[in-house]
Amino acid sequence: MNLMVEPLVEMKHIHKWFGGVHALDDVNIEIYPKEVLGIVGDNGAGKSTLVNILAGVINLDEGEIKYEGKKVNIRSVKDARKLGIEAIYQEQAIVGIFSVAENIFLGREQTKRIGPIKVLDEDKMRAEAKKITTALKLNIKSMDQEVQFCSGGETQGVAIARAIYFESKLVILDEPTTALSPQGVNELFAFIDKIRKRGVSLIIISHNLYHIYRIADRIICMSKGKITENVEKKNIMLDDLTSMVLGVEKEKSK
Repeated sequence: MNLMVEPLVEMKHIHKWFGGVHALDDVNIEIYPKEVLGIVGDNGAGKSTLVNILAGVINLDEGEIKYEGKKVNIRSVKDARKLGIEAIYQEQAIVGIFSVAENIFLGREQTKRIGPIKVLDEDKMRAEAKKITTALKLNIKSMDQEVQFCSGGETQGVAIARAIYFESKLVILDEPTTALSPQGVNELFAFIDKIRKRGVSLIIISHNLYHIYRIADRIICMSKGKITENVEKKNIMLDDLTSMVLGVEKEKSK
């Protein structure tokens, strides 16, 4: 990345233990504005632990996090969201039987007061959902449509639209292409490209190296809680990425 650009996020000397397991061992990463950072590695490499610390799901044991140049304490999901960091997990991002509008405002429903009583402001949620989905060129006709009837790519798009509406500056996607059709993957990647142009940074974790290579600007490879490679995509070929990950696995098997 351009060293003249200030990182959006810096994670320095991050350590995490689970009992006797050293899940993260002195990890240092930066995420830059408008960057798509791909993180790869085998199971147990520490990928999800790292992003879960950033998302406030779990707490670090040692190290520090800087956000826009200032040291911050992220001890909860609420802390992360206040900073503009939102994590989207494949298994819990969306409730299929809820409408598009309901999903965008899931957990942060809009209300209005009728006399002494607060009720859901469904009209406002529909209007705001339509505004953000249109702005992001997410082609869904009705905000009352149940998300289970959207395509795979549209479904992920609804989850990301939620993050963008609430002014997230960094969106974390954990295995976002799992169970997506090739068309769904294309839709998702087109959508990611649109929000990157709006100034949003993304971290994507995936076991699918082809997908990571296709969408990422920079790629980090992890193994045994450490970063083994940190390279810009423009400087490597897909075969190089495959060799990086396979090479780590071969070392582990020796």
